[in-house]
Amino acid sequence: MITVSSLLDASWYERYRRISKLNIRSSIYDVTNQCNLRCKGCFFFSSNEHKAAREEMDLTRWEAFIDREKARGVNLAILIGGEPTLHLDRVEAFYRRMPTFCATNGLIRVPRERFPDLMLGISLWGDENDEKKLRGRDTFSVSSKHYAGDPNVYYLYTITPRQIGRTERIIRRIRDAGLKVHMQLLSNDEGVDGFDWRPEELVDIRSEMDDMLDRYPDTVISSKYYHEIITTGKMLGRTFGWKECPSVTEPLDRRDPRPRRLIGFIRWASDLKTMHRCCTSETRDCTTCKDGAAHMSWVMVNKRAHIRTTRDLQNWIEVYEMFAKLYQFIPW
Repeated sequence: MITVSSLLDASWYERYRRISKLNIRSSIYDVTNQCNLRCKGCFFFSSNEHKAAREEMDLTRWEAFIDREKARGVNLAILIGGEPTLHLDRVEAFYRRMPTFCATNGLIRVPRERFPDLMLGISLWGDENDEKKLRGRDTFSVSSKHYAGDPNVYYLYTITPRQIGRTERIIRRIRDAGLKVHMQLLSNDEGVDGFDWRPEELVDIRSEMDDMLDRYPDTVISSKYYHEIITTGKMLGRTFGWKECPSVTEPLDRRDPRPRRLIGFIRWASDLKTMHRCCTSETRDCTTCKDGAAHMSWVMVNKRAHIRTTRDLQNWIEVYEMFAKLYQFIPW
């Protein structure tokens, strides 16, 4: 009989044991419908999710809602927007109650005297030219000054096809700022010309991502198995898509049969009542989704499928460790 202990030596088994105790239960929260940028390809605006619900303005209702979420078993609040830092009182309401991660564009500095260890993921959409084309400005020049050397910050580097052969310069700049970086791929929800992925480009960027992990292991938080899955859309011979995605809001999930999925996951709109379909876009074609967290979660919920060879199980462990580091459940 194949078991976890039969596949792993002592060091790998200890790594497995450490993450197996975490029992992460996450949900995603739209803190606001507002943003101080309008990025071409932002799933929130491209699918009109900013119009789906009227924003709750009463902080006491936010606090009561968060208390209910904690009672529901959520132990990781992932805050998105719009731009969450436009409403730091709402961010603080989460932060004071449960482990919290805040996705931000980094243009507004989160005061560390108020949020000493809040984990921040700063969005970055390529180099200066890509950022200006897709987001209207070079955000890195601002955010890197706000957060240089901050141990609780990493860049979520959304790589575009135009970045092939140029990622090392970005990663060096992040390293030189004393920060970490995690990589994912642009899904191009608004069909910006020149930013769709061709099959040969996905092959090239996978090789480049692997190389960056080898060259900058103290800066890049990733795994080669994750690179394989996000560029191929394949895992153990299965194809990512609607029938496989684990990050569908549980009360709205009518799939039959249901796949392995995140327990209790809900993506809440800013009225604290409306639920969005999934962790990204109401309108995205799932076959084009390159969302990093969705693909990580796909691996994580399918542990049993990876208990077949030592390498398969080690791959699963590495992806789970990566997720746990990005959300501060285990140290870098």
